[in-house]
Amino acid sequence: MDMFEKINHSKKENKKGKNMGEEIVLCAANSYERKFYLNPEFEMLPEGIKQELNIMCVLYTEDVGGILLIVYDEDGNLELKVDHQENDFAFDEIGSVLKIKQLRQTKSELFESLELFYRVFYLGEDVDVTDD
Repeated sequence: MDMFEKINHSKKENKKGKNMGEEIVLCAANSYERKFYLNPEFEMLPEGIKQELNIMCVLYTEDVGGILLIVYDEDGNLELKVDHQENDFAFDEIGSVLKIKQLRQTKSELFESLELFYRVFYLGEDVDVTDD
């Protein structure tokens, strides 16, 4: 079983009856297996968004190595999680921290849009989009 088959955790149901766990993986990239994974539950995202996520994750793993997971926490906030194999001496820990910080800054609009999408379609929240 590869890393992507292990990604989905045990799940609970939210108020709309949809499955949700404490964390839901949106997507991930793995430099060891040279693969990108998009959770099938998010196939309805626009093609441009899916491509942007793919490029962002793959470039991250090509730059610093390891595994990058983009997950929703139970409140619908996006988190960028990084992991690497214990014996991976090529993994760049400092570069990883800097790259995550850079992604949070340069992709903030993308992340905010994805959080709004998740809150509306998965958590069933009513969102007033006229605030900004």
